[in-house]
Parts: sequence; C-alpha cells; structure tokens
Amino acid sequence: MKKLLFIMLLIAGFSSCKSSKSKTKKKNETVVKAETKPLLKADDITNYAKQYEGTRYKYGGTTKKGMDCSGLIYTSFKSEAIILPRTTKDLAITGDWIDLKEVKKGDLLFFATKKNSRKVNHVGIVTSAQVGRIEFIHSTSSRGVITSELSERYWYFAFVQARRVL
Repeated sequence: MKKLLFIMLLIAGFSSCKSSKSKTKKKNETVVKAETKPLLKADDITNYAKQYEGTRYKYGGTTKKGMDCSGLIYTSFKSEAIILPRTTKDLAITGDWIDLKEVKKGDLLFFATKKNSRKVNHVGIVTSAQVGRIEFIHSTSSRGVITSELSERYWYFAFVQARRVL
C-alpha cells in the first residue's frame, strides 16, 4: 500500500513539473512576439508614408492632393490603427523622449525651422536608422513629401528632439 501511494505521488509530481514547463514556454513565446510587433508596425507605417512621396505640400492636408508634415504622420500611423494628435505641437509631447543614438525606424523627429526660434514646427518619421545615418520622410513646404538625411546641414541644425510612440 505504501509503495502504491509513493508511486502515485511520484507520478503526480512529474506530471505537475511537465505542465509548468509548457506554461513557461508559452510565456517566452509571447514575449518574443511582443518585441517584434513594434518593428513590424514601423515597417508598415514607413512603407505607407512612402506612398506619398512626391505629393505636394498643402497646409492641413492629409491626402494625395496635398499633405503637410503632421498630416503625413497622422495619416501614416492611422493606417495601422494608431491615432495620434493632428498637430506638430501636440505630437511633440506625445510618446517618450529618446536620445538620438537610440532612434529606430518609426520614431518621430522634431525640428524648429523658424529663424531665432527653438519652438517645434516640423516633424518627420524615421525610415532608416544606422550609426551616423538617419533618414526620415516628411512634407516640406517647398518640395512636398520627400526623404531627407538628418546629417544634411539644414536638418542637423534645426533638429530639436526625437520621440517614440510605438
């Protein structure tokens, strides 16, 4: 009788250990999926924004007929069901501030383009981030929706901050 009780306890102990391992495995799988999801969304958002390259600038615009800088951000993120504020001023306080060295695809770059002012009035989406080379898509009043490099003199000196919303 004691042997039978011992064997039953042993079997119960082994079976409970096995089930806890499978739970751990599922947790790890979930973490991996959660880590890759923002990167996939960033790809989709930047690819959507690139569809507007060449679109002329229009203050308050959010379509192929005309687009402003914050309209490009708003429309691109909305394509992935992420609703952001519509104005550059409000976007500049959305998400988390990040160091320029930590910038990734999908992050937002903010600029002050008016003379003698550091007040944010322009925004773009990072399309590529490598050491020493950051590219971003944005809508300029002179050339419409274009891709630029942060290392360009004009953008380098106008840069104010980077923010992450994904």
